[in-house]
Amino acid sequence: MEKLKKQQVYKDPLYGYIHVDDLVIKDLINSAPFQRLRRIRHLSGVQMVFHGAEHSRFSHSLGVYEIANRFMAVPDLAEGFDTRQRLLFLVSALLHDIGHGAYSHAFEDVFGMKHEVMGAALITGNKDIRTLLDRIDQGFAEDVASILLKEGRFALIEQLISSQLDVDRLDYLERDAYFTGAAYGRIDLDRLIRVLHVRDGQVVFKHTGIHAIENYLIARYHMYWQVYYHPVAHAYEVNLEKICLRAKDLINQAFDFGKIDIDPLKRMMEEPRDIDNFIQLDDYYVNGLLVGFAKANDRILRLLAGDFLNRRIWGHMSDTKDNKAAIEAIKKGYDKEEQAYFTACRTVENSTYQNEETYFGDKIYIMLDNGSLSSLRDQSKIMESLTHAGTKSDTRFFYRKP
Repeated sequence: MEKLKKQQVYKDPLYGYIHVDDLVIKDLINSAPFQRLRRIRHLSGVQMVFHGAEHSRFSHSLGVYEIANRFMAVPDLAEGFDTRQRLLFLVSALLHDIGHGAYSHAFEDVFGMKHEVMGAALITGNKDIRTLLDRIDQGFAEDVASILLKEGRFALIEQLISSQLDVDRLDYLERDAYFTGAAYGRIDLDRLIRVLHVRDGQVVFKHTGIHAIENYLIARYHMYWQVYYHPVAHAYEVNLEKICLRAKDLINQAFDFGKIDIDPLKRMMEEPRDIDNFIQLDDYYVNGLLVGFAKANDRILRLLAGDFLNRRIWGHMSDTKDNKAAIEAIKKGYDKEEQAYFTACRTVENSTYQNEETYFGDKIYIMLDNGSLSSLRDQSKIMESLTHAGTKSDTRFFYRKP
């Protein structure tokens, strides 16, 4: 577990510097699979609404690593983690998004992929990453993959990487707010770190930090509804989903794409766990496909790609009883085949705070003065009222405008 002779830093707009002390972290950052994340935009459709949102999965992953690095200043973590566990935490934070495909979630939905599963496969199967992690020890890669898959073997690290208050969310909320210009995502990171403790293998927060936690959760709620679920951004992503769906269907029909390089996409459909093929599928590759699709002989694919490339945003309306007649009228304007590609109904949902635990550590616990633990809901009147009232869903009908 070799240290660098001199600390390396990366200039960052949020944290000033991102600090690297370990040779393996430096080498992982410089590896081809990690550099690929430069070519995947963090907020695919959101950029069509907030033009400044050009940042990548690469910059987000570095940010998550830096927050994890700062967490190691927490006495309970610094004293509780041995050298290997510390590195396991930092590497898992750095590589948590390594399995994302082109345009992130929109691509995953059509092709039935999960970035955590693909990330675990890359960590254990990609030669570049595996060689670096094997330098630590032969089981290190499998342990990092286990953390991404939340298998429960490293429960505390899993909670720090992925829970309701984790290093991933702490970076993307602040980073996305910064690059979109939204005023909702500001977080008191330093305060949250100062009040973090570990009790019986569980992350807890001192009661004096409740206001910082409330602010974080409310900021997260507003970011989802004002940025991530913005209906125009959602419409743009639905457009991309339909392009992927049409291309997938045409491949299954043995459609002649001419000179368009469809082979990596076709290979992914045939062998979804082919990681060497998968890492070719970044935003750059898909953007090249879209330019070709806009000139394709297939009318539907041509129209869909043209909409995406030229920001012809689809129409949308709430799927309510009052709008049923209007929705049906729009659908009737398309034939059966067109309906499958030119219309869609999507539901999004978000809660301010969930008091249940699907995985260990999902619930946020508060440490009182006497050392006992209590749930955030029981200690915060705001969260108590928002546990149920703060849950919101929105079902919308999207359609291509003639």
